[in-house]
Amino acid sequence: MEALDQLISLFSDFANPKKRIFVGYLGLSLLIAFGWLLVIKRQNLRDALRHLFDKRVFFSKSSIADYKIFVINGLISVLIAPYLLTQIAVATALFFALHKQSLFAAGVWDDTSKPIVIALFSLCMFVVDDLTKYLLHRWMHRWPLLWAIHKVHHSAETLTPITVYRVHPLEGLVYGLRGALAQGVVMSTFIFLFGDTVDLYTIVGVNVLVFLFHVTGSNLRHSHISIQYWPWLEHIFISPAQHQLHHSIAEEHFDKNFGAALAVWDWLFGSLHISEDNRKLTFGLGPKEMSSFKLADIYWRPFSDMGKYFKRRAKRIKARLAPSAAKSSQPRP
Repeated sequence: MEALDQLISLFSDFANPKKRIFVGYLGLSLLIAFGWLLVIKRQNLRDALRHLFDKRVFFSKSSIADYKIFVINGLISVLIAPYLLTQIAVATALFFALHKQSLFAAGVWDDTSKPIVIALFSLCMFVVDDLTKYLLHRWMHRWPLLWAIHKVHHSAETLTPITVYRVHPLEGLVYGLRGALAQGVVMSTFIFLFGDTVDLYTIVGVNVLVFLFHVTGSNLRHSHISIQYWPWLEHIFISPAQHQLHHSIAEEHFDKNFGAALAVWDWLFGSLHISEDNRKLTFGLGPKEMSSFKLADIYWRPFSDMGKYFKRRAKRIKARLAPSAAKSSQPRP
């Protein structure tokens, strides 16, 4: 019975409104994509349905690997979840640390109107969470050790909503730590400053802003339906087409559009790229980087690449130290 419960829990994300692949969000994404193909792309009903449920996408070797990774990572998550740092632990530690500083007194703004506190808290939680996702995502592309694990996600050659789960377990740990720290900091700071009036505006238990992100087609970011926004709006919010461009192997698309929900960070820090109409994109990595469907390569290659990185670093350090060692060993005149 316990084994059956664990097996069922692997697919619980489809029934959890806090997860992107909740069936309600998937259904709305289908409707948005279908409407886009019919109204904007002016496809007939038959062609729109064929495009929407393209078996070359959903049954490609890359997509089938995504489905397997989804299950494997789910099993790993069940095993390690009890040992992960939580946002409550971070918030509790920081809350007590804040009492030791003298800049602000505890509860200094606890007479603020509750609706205002809830609105500020919901907004801050969303913005800080999105900003830290942007920063970590950008570092994932810049730092060799982080890229070694993040390129698992970019190895996908076809994109489906399940591709969001194509991550190496090490990346899952890093992002989990990011979430615990970002959300824990916001929680503890607000509770310290505003007291027990702190709460979230939620819909079905989800931050209202996150809920809006999901019901407006967050799943289409990993899909073959290239929905674009107006250029001015793509400076504020990341469109599905913009995130698909982020997965492109074209050199001009490298290190562009790191944002999760907001494009503002890319706009501010110079990594924004507006979507391109009717541009045929190719996804994946070079053949020497990583296979898109061989699980042994997907799970082992990051460790191998990190090992090679440390070896190269050790050789460079040794080369730098060698001249100094040679000079010190020469006899004095």
